[in-house]
Amino acid sequence: MLELFGHPFSSYTWKALIPLYENGTPFTFRSLDPAFPENGAEFARLWPIGKFPLLVDDGRPVMESSVIIEHLQRHHPGPVTFIPEGDAGLEVRMLDRIFDNHVMAQMQRVVNDALRGSERHDPVEVAQAKATLQRNYAWLDQWLEGREWASGPFSLADCAAAPALFYADWVDRIPETLANLTAYRARLLARPSVARAVDEARPFRAYFPLGAPDRD
Repeated sequence: MLELFGHPFSSYTWKALIPLYENGTPFTFRSLDPAFPENGAEFARLWPIGKFPLLVDDGRPVMESSVIIEHLQRHHPGPVTFIPEGDAGLEVRMLDRIFDNHVMAQMQRVVNDALRGSERHDPVEVAQAKATLQRNYAWLDQWLEGREWASGPFSLADCAAAPALFYADWVDRIPETLANLTAYRARLLARPSVARAVDEARPFRAYFPLGAPDRD
């Protein structure tokens, strides 16, 4: 039996939910919202580091969203293969790291600044993070020329891209001039597995510390 501990508004939880939804894999979602303290207690017992999501497969904890997706492919395969063999798999893993480290992480720098409160804001940190996002947006726009998905068919890279670009665009808009990246984000949000994750997160939009925009 599979259990996934996470929060519906969490970007990395989305990343793990998307492949589960893509392949229709049966699992139980253990929400870590404060409304469910029993889930929080069990999560803390299983993974004291406290970073979610956490997959539990027949009692065995599996940490880190990218590894969770690879574990699912290996032990609970379905019609969608998220990490292909050979060099194609290397490219998918490369893009997974780019979306996590160079898009999601930069977005999180801005969110963290907001969470610190007005008396501890660091405008230099925010400006640097946004400038880095814009450089990454420009690179991704070039990369996506002529591509439907990040690397071949829908993959691990797209599971990382969907939440990263969803929230990054809230923090610092993707310029309309970057047509490839703008269209790619729209395709991601239109994919049923991603749209389901977005819809399940809607009740929690008040949690967004910068204020959720009235879109998406």
